[in-house]
Amino acid sequence: GIRFDTAVRAGDPTTARCLIFVTPDGQRTMNTFLGASQFLPAAALDADLIADAAILYLEGYLWDPEEPRAAMRAGIDIARKAGRKVAFTLSDTFCIGRHGGDFRALIADGLVDIMFANEAELTALAETDDYEAALAKIAAQVPTLVATRGAHGACAVQGGTRVSVKAQPIDKVVDTTGAGDLFAAGFLHGQAQGKTLEESLTLGSICAAEIISHYGARPNVDLKALAAEKLG
Repeated sequence: GIRFDTAVRAGDPTTARCLIFVTPDGQRTMNTFLGASQFLPAAALDADLIADAAILYLEGYLWDPEEPRAAMRAGIDIARKAGRKVAFTLSDTFCIGRHGGDFRALIADGLVDIMFANEAELTALAETDDYEAALAKIAAQVPTLVATRGAHGACAVQGGTRVSVKAQPIDKVVDTTGAGDLFAAGFLHGQAQGKTLEESLTLGSICAAEIISHYGARPNVDLKALAAEKLG
Protein backbone atom coordinates (compact mmCIF):
# COMPACT_ATOMS: atom_id res chain seq x y z
CA GLY A 1 0.00 0.00 0.00
CA ILE A 2 0.87 3.68 0.12
CA ARG A 3 1.49 5.65 3.28
CA PHE A 4 2.18 9.34 3.74
CA ASP A 5 4.07 9.60 7.00
CA THR A 6 5.70 13.02 6.83
CA ALA A 7 4.68 15.49 9.50
CA VAL A 8 2.47 18.47 8.69
CA ARG A 9 4.49 21.68 8.42
CA ALA A 10 3.24 25.21 9.02
CA GLY A 11 4.49 28.36 7.34
CA ASP A 12 5.41 26.82 3.99
CA PRO A 13 3.55 27.39 0.70
CA THR A 14 0.29 25.53 0.25
CA THR A 15 -0.09 21.97 -1.03
CA ALA A 16 1.28 21.35 -4.51
CA ARG A 17 -1.20 21.23 -7.36
CA CYS A 18 -1.17 20.69 -11.09
CA LEU A 19 -3.48 21.96 -13.84
CA ILE A 20 -3.58 19.44 -16.68
CA PHE A 21 -4.84 20.16 -20.19
CA VAL A 22 -5.78 17.13 -22.31
CA THR A 23 -6.26 17.44 -26.07
CA PRO A 24 -8.67 15.26 -28.10
CA ASP A 25 -5.82 12.93 -29.08
CA GLY A 26 -5.21 12.10 -25.41
CA GLN A 27 -1.97 14.05 -25.07
CA ARG A 28 -1.53 16.22 -22.00
CA THR A 29 0.39 19.27 -20.89
CA MET A 30 0.80 20.48 -17.33
CA ASN A 31 1.04 23.72 -15.40
CA THR A 32 2.49 22.65 -12.07
CA PHE A 33 2.88 24.45 -8.76
CA LEU A 34 5.23 22.44 -6.54
CA GLY A 35 4.15 24.24 -3.38
CA ALA A 36 5.19 22.67 -0.11
CA SER A 37 6.88 19.75 -1.88
CA GLN A 38 9.74 22.16 -2.64
CA PHE A 39 10.57 22.06 1.06
CA LEU A 40 10.81 18.31 1.69
CA PRO A 41 13.73 18.04 4.15
CA ALA A 42 16.09 15.13 4.62
CA ALA A 43 14.93 15.01 8.24
CA ALA A 44 11.49 13.91 7.04
CA LEU A 45 12.87 10.69 5.54
CA ASP A 46 12.12 7.41 7.29
CA ALA A 47 15.53 5.73 7.18
CA ASP A 48 14.18 2.40 8.40
CA LEU A 49 11.49 2.37 5.70
CA ILE A 50 14.01 3.12 2.95
CA ALA A 51 16.46 0.52 4.27
CA ASP A 52 13.69 -2.08 4.37
CA ALA A 53 12.40 -1.39 0.85
CA ALA A 54 13.71 -3.39 -2.09
CA ILE A 55 13.83 -0.29 -4.32
CA LEU A 56 13.94 3.46 -3.66
CA TYR A 57 12.17 5.35 -6.48
CA LEU A 58 13.16 8.97 -7.11
CA GLU A 59 11.51 11.61 -9.30
CA GLY A 60 13.66 13.99 -11.33
CA TYR A 61 11.25 16.90 -10.88
CA LEU A 62 12.26 17.23 -7.24
CA TRP A 63 15.85 17.96 -8.25
CA ASP A 64 14.86 21.59 -8.86
CA PRO A 65 14.48 22.79 -5.24
CA GLU A 66 17.58 22.59 -3.05
CA GLU A 67 15.94 20.98 -0.01
CA PRO A 68 14.35 17.97 -1.79
CA ARG A 69 17.56 17.52 -3.79
CA ALA A 70 19.47 17.11 -0.53
CA ALA A 71 16.75 14.77 0.73
CA MET A 72 17.08 12.60 -2.37
CA ARG A 73 20.84 12.39 -1.95
CA ALA A 74 20.29 11.38 1.67
CA GLY A 75 17.79 8.74 0.56
CA ILE A 76 20.26 7.35 -1.96
CA ASP A 77 22.90 7.12 0.76
CA ILE A 78 20.52 5.23 3.07
CA ALA A 79 19.51 2.81 0.31
CA ARG A 80 23.11 2.24 -0.76
CA LYS A 81 24.29 1.47 2.78
CA ALA A 82 21.42 -1.00 3.17
CA GLY A 83 22.26 -2.73 -0.11
CA ARG A 84 19.01 -1.63 -1.75
CA LYS A 85 18.45 -0.55 -5.34
CA VAL A 86 17.83 3.02 -6.47
CA ALA A 87 15.48 3.77 -9.37
CA PHE A 88 15.43 7.20 -10.99
CA THR A 89 13.05 8.70 -13.55
CA LEU A 90 14.17 11.62 -15.69
CA SER A 91 10.74 13.34 -15.54
CA ASP A 92 10.93 15.47 -18.70
CA THR A 93 13.31 17.06 -21.18
CA PHE A 94 13.08 20.48 -19.51
CA CYS A 95 14.27 18.89 -16.27
CA ILE A 96 17.19 17.34 -18.13
CA GLY A 97 17.95 20.72 -19.67
CA ARG A 98 18.28 22.20 -16.20
CA HIS A 99 20.00 19.31 -14.43
CA GLY A 100 21.41 17.00 -17.08
CA GLY A 101 24.91 17.40 -15.69
CA ASP A 102 23.80 16.31 -12.23
CA PHE A 103 21.84 13.36 -13.62
CA ARG A 104 24.81 12.20 -15.67
CA ALA A 105 27.00 12.50 -12.57
CA LEU A 106 24.60 10.32 -10.58
CA ILE A 107 24.90 7.67 -13.28
CA ALA A 108 28.68 8.01 -13.55
CA ASP A 109 29.01 7.65 -9.77
CA GLY A 110 27.07 4.38 -9.87
CA LEU A 111 24.19 5.73 -7.76
CA VAL A 112 21.38 4.67 -10.11
CA ASP A 113 20.47 1.00 -10.58
CA ILE A 114 17.32 1.44 -12.67
CA MET A 115 16.83 4.42 -15.00
CA PHE A 116 13.44 5.25 -16.55
CA ALA A 117 13.17 7.45 -19.65
CA ASN A 118 10.90 8.01 -22.60
CA GLU A 119 12.37 8.48 -26.08
CA ALA A 120 12.71 12.27 -25.85
CA GLU A 121 14.26 12.14 -22.38
CA LEU A 122 16.70 9.42 -23.37
CA THR A 123 18.02 11.28 -26.40
CA ALA A 124 18.26 14.51 -24.38
CA LEU A 125 20.29 12.81 -21.65
CA ALA A 126 22.58 11.15 -24.20
CA GLU A 127 22.88 14.41 -26.17
CA THR A 128 22.01 12.83 -29.50
CA ASP A 129 18.97 12.71 -31.80
CA ASP A 130 19.59 9.03 -32.57
CA TYR A 131 17.39 6.86 -30.34
CA GLU A 132 19.38 3.65 -30.81
CA ALA A 133 22.65 5.46 -30.12
CA ALA A 134 21.15 7.02 -27.00
CA LEU A 135 19.87 3.66 -25.81
CA ALA A 136 23.28 2.04 -26.27
CA LYS A 137 25.12 4.92 -24.60
CA ILE A 138 22.99 5.09 -21.44
CA ALA A 139 22.51 1.32 -21.19
CA ALA A 140 26.28 0.96 -20.95
CA GLN A 141 26.28 3.19 -17.87
CA VAL A 142 23.41 1.87 -15.73
CA PRO A 143 22.67 -1.71 -14.61
CA THR A 144 19.09 -1.49 -15.90
CA LEU A 145 17.72 1.01 -18.42
CA VAL A 146 13.97 1.11 -19.10
CA ALA A 147 12.85 3.07 -22.16
CA THR A 148 9.22 3.72 -23.07
CA ARG A 149 7.99 4.69 -26.55
CA GLY A 150 4.24 5.13 -26.20
CA ALA A 151 2.35 3.16 -28.83
CA HIS A 152 5.62 1.51 -29.90
CA GLY A 153 5.94 -0.30 -26.57
CA ALA A 154 8.92 -0.38 -24.25
CA CYS A 155 12.24 -2.07 -23.75
CA ALA A 156 14.72 -2.73 -20.98
CA VAL A 157 18.45 -3.32 -21.26
CA GLN A 158 20.19 -5.17 -18.46
CA GLY A 159 23.68 -6.63 -18.58
CA GLY A 160 23.81 -6.22 -22.34
CA THR A 161 20.53 -8.07 -22.86
CA ARG A 162 17.70 -6.13 -24.49
CA VAL A 163 14.09 -7.16 -23.97
CA SER A 164 11.14 -5.48 -25.69
CA VAL A 165 7.36 -5.67 -25.27
CA LYS A 166 4.53 -4.26 -27.35
CA ALA A 167 2.10 -1.71 -25.96
CA GLN A 168 -1.05 -3.28 -24.54
CA PRO A 169 -3.97 -2.79 -26.95
CA ILE A 170 -6.78 -0.46 -25.87
CA ASP A 171 -9.84 0.89 -27.68
CA LYS A 172 -8.88 4.56 -27.37
CA VAL A 173 -6.20 6.70 -25.75
CA VAL A 174 -8.22 9.14 -23.64
CA ASP A 175 -5.64 10.77 -21.36
CA THR A 176 -1.92 10.00 -21.16
CA THR A 177 -1.59 11.61 -17.71
CA GLY A 178 0.18 9.18 -15.39
CA ALA A 179 1.24 6.73 -18.10
CA GLY A 180 4.91 6.88 -17.17
CA ASP A 181 4.19 6.72 -13.45
CA LEU A 182 1.97 3.66 -13.78
CA PHE A 183 4.43 1.98 -16.12
CA ALA A 184 7.18 2.47 -13.57
CA ALA A 185 4.92 1.16 -10.80
CA GLY A 186 4.19 -2.04 -12.70
CA PHE A 187 7.80 -2.58 -13.71
CA LEU A 188 9.19 -1.97 -10.23
CA HIS A 189 6.58 -4.24 -8.67
CA GLY A 190 7.72 -6.97 -11.02
CA GLN A 191 11.39 -6.43 -10.23
CA ALA A 192 10.75 -6.31 -6.47
CA GLN A 193 8.88 -9.61 -6.76
CA GLY A 194 11.70 -11.30 -8.67
CA LYS A 195 9.99 -11.27 -12.07
CA THR A 196 11.93 -11.37 -15.32
CA LEU A 197 12.54 -8.26 -17.40
CA GLU A 198 9.84 -9.29 -19.87
CA GLU A 199 7.33 -9.96 -17.10
CA SER A 200 8.15 -6.65 -15.42
CA LEU A 201 7.82 -4.74 -18.70
CA THR A 202 4.49 -6.42 -19.36
CA LEU A 203 3.20 -5.46 -15.92
CA GLY A 204 4.24 -1.88 -16.59
CA SER A 205 2.50 -1.93 -19.96
CA ILE A 206 -0.71 -3.31 -18.42
CA CYS A 207 -0.76 -0.59 -15.77
CA ALA A 208 -0.01 2.18 -18.28
CA ALA A 209 -2.71 0.96 -20.67
CA GLU A 210 -5.32 1.09 -17.92
CA ILE A 211 -4.49 4.64 -16.91
CA ILE A 212 -4.56 6.08 -20.45
CA SER A 213 -7.97 4.53 -21.17
CA HIS A 214 -9.78 7.13 -19.02
CA TYR A 215 -9.37 10.62 -17.62
CA GLY A 216 -7.30 11.05 -14.48
CA ALA A 217 -4.15 9.51 -13.07
CA ARG A 218 -5.79 7.11 -10.62
CA PRO A 219 -6.69 3.57 -11.75
CA ASN A 220 -10.37 2.77 -12.20
CA VAL A 221 -9.84 -0.92 -11.49
CA ASP A 222 -7.82 -3.11 -9.13
CA LEU A 223 -4.46 -3.36 -10.90
CA LYS A 224 -3.52 -6.61 -9.17
CA ALA A 225 -6.71 -8.23 -10.45
CA LEU A 226 -6.23 -6.72 -13.91
CA ALA A 227 -2.67 -8.04 -14.15
CA ALA A 228 -3.80 -11.51 -13.06
CA GLU A 229 -6.51 -11.45 -15.73
CA LYS A 230 -4.18 -10.26 -18.49
CA LEU A 231 -1.37 -12.65 -17.60
CA GLY A 232 -3.67 -15.61 -17.14
